[in-house]
Amino acid sequence: MMKYSMTESALSQLNQMTTVVVDSGDLLAIEQFRPLDATTNPSLITAAANQPQNLQLIEDAYAQAKTEGYASDALIERTIDILTVKLGVEILKLIKGRVSTEVDASLSYDTQATVAKAKELLALYASYGVSADRILIKIASTWEGIQAAKILQSEGIDCNLTLLFGLHQAKACADADVKLISPFVGRILDWYKKAENVSDYPIEKDPGVLSVKEIYTYYKTHGIPTEIMGASFRSTAQVLGLAGCDLLTISPSILADLEKETTPVEKQLSVPTSATQTTTAINETEFKQQLEHDLMAFQLLQSGIDGFIKAREQLSELLHQSLGVSAEIKK
Repeated sequence: MMKYSMTESALSQLNQMTTVVVDSGDLLAIEQFRPLDATTNPSLITAAANQPQNLQLIEDAYAQAKTEGYASDALIERTIDILTVKLGVEILKLIKGRVSTEVDASLSYDTQATVAKAKELLALYASYGVSADRILIKIASTWEGIQAAKILQSEGIDCNLTLLFGLHQAKACADADVKLISPFVGRILDWYKKAENVSDYPIEKDPGVLSVKEIYTYYKTHGIPTEIMGASFRSTAQVLGLAGCDLLTISPSILADLEKETTPVEKQLSVPTSATQTTTAINETEFKQQLEHDLMAFQLLQSGIDGFIKAREQLSELLHQSLGVSAEIKK
């Protein structure tokens, strides 16, 4: 059993049993915590675009999109893709591992469009000298998104399946040989607190934590190699409740809190000593039936997609209003 100094931070202890990932597009925060990996999403990209220090990235992205011959709304959409990748490139300068870059959420129910967009993003990364092994293509865990990931994985393109709220989604991802999944914790807790009119749950009964534990146990028991990265945390207690998970992607504010805490951290998840390779594939009908019967997962998947679409629209509006883009497009 590991022994820790009374002054060793909870974050330092956690780093010894789990790969800690920064969930942010904030370059200053990533530089501060120096994680192995980093994740972004449309909301985080929009937040980063609002930071004055990223104005040059926006200007460069817009200039590149214009040079490529894009115009009108297509110019803005291309600028967003370029900006997303440019932020990813800057993040990769600060970390040794991978960055997760998300496909436009409006494509979440279109398998072929998702595959095409993923390859566009990878081509952009390649044009900046970044190899595909440092990128995780982030896709919503719809049936169509998972099938897109299956195609991409068969071509050696690693994917991170996000907005994952249930074991049925995790099983489909395993069938698709997905590299990594991001089961959400905080959003599940939020849903149950509202649905059951409960102000809080003890960590051992936290429905978000329990959901990830169920997926972890299923994957490890069946020898599934897909990496599990807990995401969407509301507190340090939720994070520490999943200590030992393959990876945990954590916001800078919670990372800062973990850095201040000095309480002993105990491993909560571990690989079982015996595993079985026997699993039964889940088909599209079964997947959609199980999703529809899981009201929490059904609602959170759709609201998550809607939220990411809205964030991209907000970024589009920001770009229209900045750099004189709006006036130029209206001409």
